[in-house]
Amino acid sequence: MNANHETITLAGGCFWCLEAVFDEMKGILSVESGYSNGHTANPSYRDVCNGNTGHAEVVQIKFDPAVISFRDVLNVFFAIHDPTSLNRQGGDVGTQYRSGIYYHTPEQKEAAEKLISELNAQNIWSSPLVTEVEALKNFYIAEDYHQEYFVRNQNQPYCQAVVAPKVSKFRKHYLELLKKQPA
Repeated sequence: MNANHETITLAGGCFWCLEAVFDEMKGILSVESGYSNGHTANPSYRDVCNGNTGHAEVVQIKFDPAVISFRDVLNVFFAIHDPTSLNRQGGDVGTQYRSGIYYHTPEQKEAAEKLISELNAQNIWSSPLVTEVEALKNFYIAEDYHQEYFVRNQNQPYCQAVVAPKVSKFRKHYLELLKKQPA
């Protein structure tokens, strides 16, 4: 990886939703769905869904800060999930669906905590943010069938009902952050 690129790991409910949005964002080099900050080595999707591994469903994002700022990555993150809902996103309930920023550098920690403080002060949501900010402890890539799930399964009911609206919201509100479409 280029020394000028950064990596951040984000938990915001179902990783399919986060991956689908960040895949469309300029400056994003790669997005991998996986599991982080749990206590079981090499967990499977079934293990994580059972809620006993301590892992969150996450996306690990590599990005070019010369193209997209870390703050913009976080602003989109906060816009596409409910950061005030403890251990749930919509119908997905359990600690694996928590809101979390798993930082890779002290600078990311500081920027995340500052933005959370600003967002809480602005009272954008009716409740305070419950997004945890912790150092990345571990990351295990999810099974192959989870990677690019939305792109490959757009007609699947969950994708139509849950993922597609988040992608549409991103496209509508962050047009300037969309990757350029091929000519």
